[in-house]
Amino acid sequence: MSDDRTMRERMLAGDLYIADDPEIAADLDRAQRLCHRINATDPTDPSMRDLFRELLGSYGEGSEIRPPFHCDYGRYFSFGSHSFANFGLVVLDVAPVVVGDDCQLGPRVQLLTATHPLEPGPRRDKWESAAPITLGDNVWLGGGVIVCPGVTIGDNTVVGAGSVVTKDLPANVVAVGSPARVVREL
Repeated sequence: MSDDRTMRERMLAGDLYIADDPEIAADLDRAQRLCHRINATDPTDPSMRDLFRELLGSYGEGSEIRPPFHCDYGRYFSFGSHSFANFGLVVLDVAPVVVGDDCQLGPRVQLLTATHPLEPGPRRDKWESAAPITLGDNVWLGGGVIVCPGVTIGDNTVVGAGSVVTKDLPANVVAVGSPARVVREL
């Protein structure tokens, strides 16, 4: 059975793809140009909000992302209202990344949807895929937290600095470590 989809269509479906598609390349170029502009703009310049609105799938009212900021595509990243991300946020938005309302992201947080096959052959052949990341409302990720592909973090959950979140976390808990484990209910 042949697959007539473009690599971009495969990517958006969460299936294996190779990132050599012209549409993917155009989306990546657009995001790199906008990230460069964001990172070169005076952070007090009111146009910063407009740049984020142009880059991202959505950028909530009263939110702030402090540069430097880096993403793959931007258009697959939604940042909720009244949320805040400190310096150095990295978002590999190959699949959708949703940050809810009233979230706090510490410096150097990484939201990583991209993944690669474990088998050496397909990985060598540059196949990759992705799984979405969702942060509920009022989530706090401490500095340096890494959220891996396919993870959902429930409302009001706090993740300690330096933790690596490899599996879903429920609402109303504190989780720490690598891999992150629930240590307390809120």
